[in-house]
Amino acid sequence: MAQALGVILFALGIFVSVCLHEAGHMWTAKRFGMKVTRYFAGFGPTLFSFRRGETEYGLKAIPLGGFVKIVGMTPQEEEEEELSEEDKKRVMWRKPVWQRTIVLSAGSAVHFILAFVIMWIAAMFVGLPNPAFAKALDDVAKHPRINVAKCVVVANEQRDCNPGTDPASPAKNAGLRDGDTITKVNGTAVTTYLDLVKAIRATPPGPATLTVTTDGAEHTVTVDLISAQRTSLTEKGKTETVSALGVGGYLDPGVPTTMTYGPVDGIGAAGSFYMDTLGNTFTALKKFPEKLPKLWDAVTGSERDPETPISVVGASRIGGELADRGLWSVFLWLLASLNIFVGIFNLLPLLPLDGGHIAVAWFERARSWFAARRGRPDPGRVDYAKLMPVTYVVIIVFGAFTLLTVGADIFNPITLK
Repeated sequence: MAQALGVILFALGIFVSVCLHEAGHMWTAKRFGMKVTRYFAGFGPTLFSFRRGETEYGLKAIPLGGFVKIVGMTPQEEEEEELSEEDKKRVMWRKPVWQRTIVLSAGSAVHFILAFVIMWIAAMFVGLPNPAFAKALDDVAKHPRINVAKCVVVANEQRDCNPGTDPASPAKNAGLRDGDTITKVNGTAVTTYLDLVKAIRATPPGPATLTVTTDGAEHTVTVDLISAQRTSLTEKGKTETVSALGVGGYLDPGVPTTMTYGPVDGIGAAGSFYMDTLGNTFTALKKFPEKLPKLWDAVTGSERDPETPISVVGASRIGGELADRGLWSVFLWLLASLNIFVGIFNLLPLLPLDGGHIAVAWFERARSWFAARRGRPDPGRVDYAKLMPVTYVVIIVFGAFTLLTVGADIFNPITLK
């Protein structure tokens, strides 16, 4: 039940953000005196609508987006409509380029603002990732300090061990404690946690000698390593039989994973986290091309790479799992991250995206400026009809990408470990 509720809440959050995106276009268009005739949430058959002033507002049956009708985005659109002389002065394309730019970018601006508000709410009520915990997590890999597990999962499975059925941890049997530092395995020095893992895996199952530092005192311990199935450290996707000690990297239990803030402090915390997420989003966008083959592999049955792109379907599914586990801070972060991604993506200079219309508007402005500087007549507006072939290519590519991600999220979804 909690998971289903989480899926619904996440999908609803996406739907609301898209509707607010369109509302951003509408609000700014009205502010600059452009004529807005329709604003609808959803697509398909109309459930209800009402008119206020010159604009019809309503809700449609399919909650997969929304739209706003601003009269005359291009000269070609104006020609297709029967407008009075007064309304012709209010069509979008006749307005100054800076006003059109604000209207076109307002949708993305709403996504950016909404993402920050979500993070601010998270900072106050459910917490944001604790920077001290992030540092502690980073330190885990730098030192061969250990936390001792109660038992060992012998199979290569991502789950907590069960002391009743899984074998006891060799480290626990040998009396090792949380916070101990292992400096040698059978006389071979180890300086990082990865060194320790490699040394243990390279040691045959059975007795092994460890040099351990406990509370500053060094001593030697004999452990009885057991066999376990683990993913290879060198060959991705390969499972191999190795020795297991039954430990993990040491993580201070006194450092909370998240922190909550007051309304004022939360602004700074949310801003810092927002900038980190923004940078990570740009990094992810740069990696898109290299992730496409892996996405295709996932659709055709290979193991799903958790770093491959996800669709709204996949994001909602993960949102449901997060809700089921009570991870509301991550739930809100994922929703905020999706808003940031959509905001950036929508500003790409490609038609039919808003960024494409902005690029055309400024191209027209630059072309007119250069013509005036050279004493030549204004070349006028771009003929959108000539851009339609390129627009169709973009639509087909984005459509294929959407189908690919949705297919992967349905048949080979990313799930939480």
